Amino acid sequence: MIETCDVLVIGLGPAGSSAAIAAAREGVRVMAFDRKREAGVPVQCAEFVPMMLGIDSGPVTFAQVQPIDAMESFVETRHDRHNDDFRGRMVDRAKFDRELVRQAQEAGAQVVFGEQVESIDRDGVVAFLSGRRVASRVLIGADGPRSRVGAVIGCVNSGIVETRQVAVPLRRAQASTDIYLSAEIKGGYAWVFPKGEVANVGLGVDRSCKERLKPLLESLLDHLAAEDVIGREPISHTGGAIPVGGPVGVAGRLGGTQVLLAGDAAGLTNPITGAGIPAACQSGRMAGETAACVVRGREEAVADYYDDIEDLFGASLRRAVDRRDELMASFAHGNPTRNQLRRGWIAYPAYWAADYKDTGETNDELLEA
Repeated sequence: MIETCDVLVIGLGPAGSSAAIAAAREGVRVMAFDRKREAGVPVQCAEFVPMMLGIDSGPVTFAQVQPIDAMESFVETRHDRHNDDFRGRMVDRAKFDRELVRQAQEAGAQVVFGEQVESIDRDGVVAFLSGRRVASRVLIGADGPRSRVGAVIGCVNSGIVETRQVAVPLRRAQASTDIYLSAEIKGGYAWVFPKGEVANVGLGVDRSCKERLKPLLESLLDHLAAEDVIGREPISHTGGAIPVGGPVGVAGRLGGTQVLLAGDAAGLTNPITGAGIPAACQSGRMAGETAACVVRGREEAVADYYDDIEDLFGASLRRAVDRRDELMASFAHGNPTRNQLRRGWIAYPAYWAADYKDTGETNDELLEA
């Protein structure tokens, strides 16, 4: 037996839940599945939501643990820059995800957890390991950086950063995110994100050097403990993959089924910062609205979805991809200089400069302009 619905959503993170909310509020029949057994668990997120990227809305406020007032940047563990214009909120990600799922159910979506995709056929029918099969008019892939839905329409995230994070006691209250740039951290950075009396301490590296994650994180934890920033007793561990190659595409077809991608599945995570929650919520909502239009016969809504994604994310993601490519090229020719590390991070004017040229360690005029 094949179950049917108007819109089938795979993945119930921020992108999938936002898509389910938007589509269900338009009055179409929505089914949404996730392989996890409950929303947001386990947490695979640093839990920082940048205010500058939007979605300062209900679920974010509901799940807020503390506000963030500034960003401190360190280069090779030395404090290098203060920015008070990179504000945001630290959230309880599990609580955030649960609230989005609650809103999806309230809107009328049928939500199912503990169901893993086994296959997707050429007509868009999704088979689950439990034996369930579901056909839909529109299939929305919101199933993360290694999206099964994206794979079947040829939209695959090629660039991946692997992350590792530990929650530890925070010795003293702080209201800033601390960012650590280092030539040892290839293709990524390290962070300290405060959550009240706890700090999320982690780092991400290019997947080619994934084996370096544990020793690099241990070294950072030792340094922070010696500085009396954190306690060394771990509270929890997590990790995961972040897509860093930029957009892979947002739509395709499988027979009579229109396929849409949102969030990490579409490669909308920022390749430099790894920030993905705002893009996931925004693109998910747009995908849900587009799906409802398609169900009602407005096929041209798919082209509008392409255009809206480009207008909203295109310029910033292209810049981030360019900066990441530059930084990775510097690793290919030896360790990057301090200026190259700065050029690859959003806190520095060099990141935003179109005509930047690295002239060596003394090129501070542009960096500090």
